[in-house]
Amino acid sequence: MENKSPITVAIIEDDETIRNGFTYLINATENYKVLNSYSNVEDALIGLVNDKPQVILLDIELPGIKGIEAIPKIKHILPKTYIIMLTVYDNEDNVFNALTKGASGYLTKSDNTEKIIDAIQEVVNGGAPMSMNIAKIVIKSFHKNQNSPLTKRETEILEQIANGKSRSKIAKQMFIDLETVKSHIKNIYVKLNVHSREDAIKEAKNNKYI
Repeated sequence: MENKSPITVAIIEDDETIRNGFTYLINATENYKVLNSYSNVEDALIGLVNDKPQVILLDIELPGIKGIEAIPKIKHILPKTYIIMLTVYDNEDNVFNALTKGASGYLTKSDNTEKIIDAIQEVVNGGAPMSMNIAKIVIKSFHKNQNSPLTKRETEILEQIANGKSRSKIAKQMFIDLETVKSHIKNIYVKLNVHSREDAIKEAKNNKYI
């Protein structure tokens, strides 16, 4: 019986250990083949023209051109290639930016190898693979009150506060400075007419803003 052609994959990931690990594990799985791997988008855009992979695993936080910025550039040269985002951070802005720009799936790097292999197969079959926590973000967004006075960024910060994150942790995770976080929190209090984080969380949850 003739072997079916393997699903071809390219990886764009700046962490050499992760890049090599994924390459090894995918190549070690029957009917999967990594054609090439890149540490940045700039090199990938040159090489992918010849690689023509069916699926690309694309890191979000990259040097130079970021992962989300890269999606339309990759889609321009390879419109039929599926892109699965890989990230450490699962914040709502990143998820929706990636999906609206044309990503077909979204996984966190903590997912096990089987999940990543399954996601590659799923995306080729027309699915939209997502980590459990990513899927929750997407579903939760549909249940939110669309008339919230809070901006997307303010909502995200308030959700992080509700999850017990400190201001400095939020700043680090969202790649903004501490003063910006404080400014957003001040705006949240004004808009919700509250004076404490507890009241802000309570008001937002009662009105389904978060």
